[in-house]
Amino acid sequence: MPAAKLLLVEDDPSLAELLEFRFQNEGYDVRSTPDGDEALILAAEDVPDLVILDWMIEGTSGIEVCRRLRRDKATAHVPIIMLTARENEDDRIRGLETGADDYVTKPFSPRELLARVSAVMRRIRPALAGEVVEVGDIRLDPVAHKVERRNHSLQLGPTEYRLLKFFMESPGRVFSRGQLLDGVWGTDSDIELRTVDVHIRRLRKAIELEGAKDPIRTVRSAGYAMEAV
Repeated sequence: MPAAKLLLVEDDPSLAELLEFRFQNEGYDVRSTPDGDEALILAAEDVPDLVILDWMIEGTSGIEVCRRLRRDKATAHVPIIMLTARENEDDRIRGLETGADDYVTKPFSPRELLARVSAVMRRIRPALAGEVVEVGDIRLDPVAHKVERRNHSLQLGPTEYRLLKFFMESPGRVFSRGQLLDGVWGTDSDIELRTVDVHIRRLRKAIELEGAKDPIRTVRSAGYAMEAV
């Protein structure tokens, strides 16, 4: 399996050097920049498997880089771990609402960050490698383009399939309707947000089995998430 591509965006030279060294030793293919504008260029040139992003950086701020990566169809799925010296709860919530998958407050142990990254990579690696992805009792084979639940073959339309795959690549994560629209239909789509609800209902119906729980969770005022059931 090829090395996971990690984009490190950190403007503290000593910390960036330390993290780059530690992650390279763990087998990651690391690209590093202190600049938010360059980070966006690097991500567009070669989409990373994961981004470690400092909030306070040169050029475009980390929070805006996070927002733009989430809006771009090519990088909407890429996990983002934010680093920051901000301890205020409102700042943490703002970072997560912008699209960050995790949030590490400085100062932190490099071992802790490595563990957080490893946890994210264990979750997304099957999808990156084209391997079968399983969440709870649902099994998706991206190569054969097949979905099974409790050994029953499920028939999904193309949009429902993409929607399910999107959810299964980030189990437990809550996506807003806008994030689902960008990630599944693309940022250049003129589809209305309420269309997402229609396809969520279709997906639920397609994966429904007697005696099985609904894995798609509606989060009031926030969006939807897929849970292992």
